[in-house]
Amino acid sequence: MTIRRLFLFLLSAGLGLLGWCYWTAVSAPVLRETRVALADWPPGQRPVRALLISDLHVAGPDMPPSRLARIVARIEAIRPDIVLIAGDLVSDKSYATRHYSLGEAVAPLAGLRPPLGTFAVLGNHDHWRDPAQARAELRAAGVTVLANGAARAGPLAIGGLDDAFTGHDDLAATLGALRRMPGARLLLSHSPDPFPAVPREVGLMLAGHTHCGQIRLPLVGAISTMSDHGERYACGRVDEAGRTLVVGAGLGTSILPLRLGARPDMWLITIGPEQRRPGSVMRP
Repeated sequence: MTIRRLFLFLLSAGLGLLGWCYWTAVSAPVLRETRVALADWPPGQRPVRALLISDLHVAGPDMPPSRLARIVARIEAIRPDIVLIAGDLVSDKSYATRHYSLGEAVAPLAGLRPPLGTFAVLGNHDHWRDPAQARAELRAAGVTVLANGAARAGPLAIGGLDDAFTGHDDLAATLGALRRMPGARLLLSHSPDPFPAVPREVGLMLAGHTHCGQIRLPLVGAISTMSDHGERYACGRVDEAGRTLVVGAGLGTSILPLRLGARPDMWLITIGPEQRRPGSVMRP
């Protein structure tokens, strides 16, 4: 093989890989499903189907509002009982072909109409852009915004932890609000990093932020997880110390509109009571 042919081969392979990474970034989110049993589930209440999305990162070319609108329509077709959004509505990446206003980015979320409501926390990109406007646009779209507080939704008590990556989180205040509210407790956070400090009384935490690495190289793994814990809480479901953490890969991208080995996803989580084994006896 001549040097020219080798160069053309490497160039073609490189362009093909970039094309594959972009195709992965704009592909339809994978729907992942799991079930979580909570010990504090209110008696007599049916399970709740909660849909988790995160890291929308609305920006061109990979996530224009029109693509988010299509994802919202798909979510509506799934018919979850509740939708939970773990932050990062927009992206201000340098290589974006277009930046959108918070109003443009959030508008498609108005199409979400789950019976128990839609709840969100802010992420680092929302704080870097304009957190007050982000909250206002979410409220205008019918989304309840939680910032170190809690809200009731059917049998659930939802704590919303503000962004830990930018230092806006207050876990003590969020837990205090949760403890004053009836219902099975879950925590919604942008970053998964607070998870080790979450007490066992909160059986479920939902997060995003890591993009599951976004670019995961063969034999090397993720270039970066943006987590102080590395791969420990970087992706998917983690069961630890009697609690469950679910970390979504997100919908959009950060820095570059590319994904490799970490497809966009959303999680449908069926939350309900613990199942007693046949013949087991409940003791006081």
